[in-house]
Amino acid sequence: MPVMTTPAAVIVDGPAYAQAVEEAVRAAAAYYEGGTSALDDDAYDRLVRGIAAYEAEHPEQVLPDSPSGKVAGGAVEGDVPHSVAMLSLDNVFSPEEFTTWTVSLARRIGHEVTRFSVGPKLDGLAIAARYTGGRLTQLITRGDGTAGEDVSHAKSTIEGLPEQLAEPVTVEIRGEVLMTNAQFEHANEVRSGHGGQSFANPRNAAAGTLRAKERLYSVPMTFFGYSLLPLPGTDRVLAERLNALAHSDLMDLAANLGVHTSARTTVPDTVAGSVGQVLARVQEIAALRAELPFGIDGIVIKADLAADQQAAGSGSRAPRWAIAYKLPAVEKITRLLEVEWNVGRTGIIAPRGVLEPVVIEGSTITYATLHNPADITRRDLRLDDQVMVHRAGDVIPRIEAPLAHLRTGNERSIVFPEVCPRCGSAIDRSGERWRCAQGRNCHLVASLSYAAGRDQLDIEGLGGTRVVQLVDAGLVTDLADLFTLTREALLALDRMGETSTDNLLAAIGKAKQQPLSRVLCALGVRGTGRSMSRRIARHFATMDAIRAADADAMQRVEGIGSEKAPSIVAELAELAPLIDKLAVLGLSMTEPGATPPPAAGEAGPALGTPAAAAEGGPLAGMAVVVTGAMSGALEKLSRNEMNELIERAGGRSSSSVSKKTTLVVAGDGAGSKRAKAEQLGIRLLTPDEFAALIADLLT
Repeated sequence: MPVMTTPAAVIVDGPAYAQAVEEAVRAAAAYYEGGTSALDDDAYDRLVRGIAAYEAEHPEQVLPDSPSGKVAGGAVEGDVPHSVAMLSLDNVFSPEEFTTWTVSLARRIGHEVTRFSVGPKLDGLAIAARYTGGRLTQLITRGDGTAGEDVSHAKSTIEGLPEQLAEPVTVEIRGEVLMTNAQFEHANEVRSGHGGQSFANPRNAAAGTLRAKERLYSVPMTFFGYSLLPLPGTDRVLAERLNALAHSDLMDLAANLGVHTSARTTVPDTVAGSVGQVLARVQEIAALRAELPFGIDGIVIKADLAADQQAAGSGSRAPRWAIAYKLPAVEKITRLLEVEWNVGRTGIIAPRGVLEPVVIEGSTITYATLHNPADITRRDLRLDDQVMVHRAGDVIPRIEAPLAHLRTGNERSIVFPEVCPRCGSAIDRSGERWRCAQGRNCHLVASLSYAAGRDQLDIEGLGGTRVVQLVDAGLVTDLADLFTLTREALLALDRMGETSTDNLLAAIGKAKQQPLSRVLCALGVRGTGRSMSRRIARHFATMDAIRAADADAMQRVEGIGSEKAPSIVAELAELAPLIDKLAVLGLSMTEPGATPPPAAGEAGPALGTPAAAAEGGPLAGMAVVVTGAMSGALEKLSRNEMNELIERAGGRSSSSVSKKTTLVVAGDGAGSKRAKAEQLGIRLLTPDEFAALIADLLT
């Protein structure tokens, strides 16, 4: 079960308390008004909890500016009155705190709650959308809860909030305005294109965009409704109905009116009947967090029935019938100390940010990806910048943007390399991703070690140390040279006796029998890996057909789009001399089980149709995802070997669960993918059940 990783701040005396209040109010104002706070969410929550703890022990010292008990921390105001107070939510951070809250709620209303609404807490800005006669007339921010700011100028940029409802009713729909991950990337591209500073994260982008009135450009945002209530002028019968409906029914009504609601997201709101069911749903949503197309920072839990809500009432800051179960922060602010330039096995020169260590989701983060030089320039990153770092689930940490408003003037420009930092050769700067002019030869040891790996040519005995020895001795200058090694040359090397030499030569000879897909993977074509190499090999069946394919033909392979296809075709052309050498040396250039292309003018099956699929294998037509640790007959198989089994059985392997997935093989430790499969009603098998299904292929 997710819990917060940081405790409340410790405040020891009155002066420290006063300073903490001042810092919290200043941070809240920046956060709610423009998203430019000097504190990340985790640091702010820790500070406010510390203030509340100090005030509980010293009630006589509570300052009037304290954020405790105030909407938006008491930092913002507005001039458009709300018809009903627009409150914040109180927080809990653990199952124990949530259970304590439910006991308090039951005591307040006189009985245990038997219906809870549970859904994601969207990381955006709360607004109220007023409709008169079904037409959108006004948008208002939450402000201080009693009055907000009119942001009606932004109506046309918000998706999911229709200009006209399906019925001519007068109502107010409250919800969250945010940017999806895709909208955030688009917003930063547009903003930097107009000379602006990149937004630090989607919430900052939405906050700044919602209030902007005089920009030369506009970018889209998305609305998710979470409440529906009457206004002065609402039909009396409708008003009575809205006040009596359960929250889940209100959201169904809002959706039927044409509004995008949080109840119908990719992690929909659900109704739970007990504390245990609520906590199980919290765990499911938390497991799916990293895969969502938008940010969430917790789970909102509400008493679903209107009668329970009315009996519980509200405080000055928050309703007593709803709570936010906060999840550990996935974004933190830290300092960019240095930039390292690393050269990959294909010659790609990749920048990596060295960070002042910061803990995110329980892991200490000291490095984060910087993508490419163009991205550094676009985001205007500088050394010693305070930067927002994002990490969710198992994804590689990334630097979103600098917090330019925190700059002191001591920041320094990032120096880009003039030559390859590994070998000193020229740099090919023709693409966004820079590459050493020597390509794979710059990092020959890494390229050969990769080619010899278990999921490529599987040459046992050819580890990194041995490859270094071969390269340093001048015996190997490319992949093909491995297949020209002689017994005499190997015996002349240090620590190479007759047995080890004979074993290595036997393994190299065996590698010649590997199928085309593995040979293709060993070449290390950028944009392809083991799975994509299999798809290409099965689609075209022969190396000649692959090399003859233009970008349009390559794009017909599943998973290869219009951007990737030309680069794959170009790189295969670049590798032509090496491929020719490998073919002459006897490496396999065909894919077993794939149908060769028909002769010109001949009808035939699609290129590379797998024989197993054509014959109706046990997984024919299925999209299969493997997750967790395998056991039993599958225990010793690598993930790539599992994917090969799936494809030999007529199925298609996939790395992510979606509505198109047919089957999920879930081993020990399966997390978010299993949860998503259960949510979508996808068939689940244990490793043993899956092994039984494809038993003929395991013998």
